Amino acid sequence: MVLGGILAAAGVGHLGANRVEFRAQVPNLLKDYADLVVLASGVVEIVLGVGLLLVWRYRVVIGWATAIFFVAIFWGNISQYLNGVDAFGLDSDRERFVRLLFQPLLVVWALLSTGAWRPWRGGFKR
Repeated sequence: MVLGGILAAAGVGHLGANRVEFRAQVPNLLKDYADLVVLASGVVEIVLGVGLLLVWRYRVVIGWATAIFFVAIFWGNISQYLNGVDAFGLDSDRERFVRLLFQPLLVVWALLSTGAWRPWRGGFKR
């Protein structure tokens, strides 16, 4: 529930108040489409967050989708670090690097909190 709330709130931030900050994380390869990338990722975050909050029956599928999303957006965090872009109060290479260490924890959180890890380890047997 906590992860769902955080995702939904972050998604709303993509569409509004934090839109410029999120653009700073878009990799250079996609800079021409930065606004579209931010809006699309915001919508995905809202859908995943609401799914985690309201559609618990499909939590394993949503957990995997959330983990895959966290892996996909990791590219943006790496880009922010490599290019030395200040955003979200991360104004030093050290702070941007430390943030990178938290991304795998988000993946683990998505898999463990939804029970998605358990079926995978057991061969998806029910």
